[in-house]
Amino acid sequence: MATMPADRSPDSTLALLRAGYRFIGERCERLGSDVFATRILLAPAICLRGRPAAALFYDTERFQREGAMPLRVQRTLTGRGGVQGLDGAAHAERKAMFMSIMTPSAIGRLGHLFDAEWRARIPAWEAAGAVPLYDELGRLLTRVVCAWAGVPLETAQVDRRAVDLHAMIEGPAVVGPRHWRGLLARRRAERWIGDLVERTRSGIHPAPADSPLQVVAEHRDAHGALLPRRIAAVELLNLLRPTVAVDRYIVFAALALHDHPAWRQRLHGDDEATEQFVQEVRRYYPFFPMAAARVRRSFDWQGHHFPQGRRVLLDLYGTNHHPALWPEPELFRPERFADRRVDPFALIAQGGGDHTTGHRCAGEWITIDLMKRAVTHLTDSMRYDVPPQDLRLDLRRMPALPPSGMTLTNVRRA
Repeated sequence: MATMPADRSPDSTLALLRAGYRFIGERCERLGSDVFATRILLAPAICLRGRPAAALFYDTERFQREGAMPLRVQRTLTGRGGVQGLDGAAHAERKAMFMSIMTPSAIGRLGHLFDAEWRARIPAWEAAGAVPLYDELGRLLTRVVCAWAGVPLETAQVDRRAVDLHAMIEGPAVVGPRHWRGLLARRRAERWIGDLVERTRSGIHPAPADSPLQVVAEHRDAHGALLPRRIAAVELLNLLRPTVAVDRYIVFAALALHDHPAWRQRLHGDDEATEQFVQEVRRYYPFFPMAAARVRRSFDWQGHHFPQGRRVLLDLYGTNHHPALWPEPELFRPERFADRRVDPFALIAQGGGDHTTGHRCAGEWITIDLMKRAVTHLTDSMRYDVPPQDLRLDLRRMPALPPSGMTLTNVRRA
């Protein structure tokens, strides 16, 4: 049995927070291995990257999600008791609920709401002078996804709800005020949606037919029981929050158009080129850094021993930048997707494996659709300038975003 390469630090938690997205990849390069042992949060862990590692990680016979995600992530980003932390029959039943929502017609309705809201905002952006794109998109997507999901949202509430959804996304991988804001935002959001679920179930606020609100509020488990109020709130937020998080990808798309202006003309009216561009944005730019699981039962892989109960971290960013998978991975080249089938264990920005049976994000199709629509708006529906600002991406910051949030000026309708 080979000895697993190891990061010799007594504990690498602070190193992970300092290195951010590059933590696993840098150590893999230094150790000459795509698997190594370390300690995170004072507990032994195994880190992986690459396609074989992703295929292994999403093997549900070998790994489980229960107890894998650190509590600080559950208490801010995902919520406790949500689909991300389930296994086996419980996961299959809950995932089926989500997949029943992800129909082409439902995704199309969300997209049409997004298009209408984007067009409606252009006059205000024309009058505004400077448009902080990230903040604008957060509010826009909050309005859109709530309307789509059947969640009532008064105009006066939009800013507050958008700020809370952003805070939950920002909170897991930091210490101090940003994390505390994420904790408070999670509590407020679960209370807000939990109250709505109760009003829906009691008939005070009937949910629109076939809306995500109706699906989640009326969902029954294998024993015929409704989801507990808090769990129903967590799962409905698992639709709202990730949809709002697409604002990061849209900012990255705008940044890519700014850095690679030749693509503007290439994308005009070309759905295939737009698809390639969007997939490369998802590969190239940093979204969620890693995924966690625990070894279900001890096994050996590639000469390395994985003991039962050991936490395992899969490097999502590092796999999307692995030189064995992606030639010249640090170059932005959408054309790499021209003749390439999307491999479920190579492009894993939102998880790997199968959408229906595994832990790959159920909303990935929503992400791709909204990104394509946003790119079309940025290239065809409007014109704008990008003034001097700090657009650098600091990969030590998780989640990453340009410090300026991507400010646009002189917006005008095309």
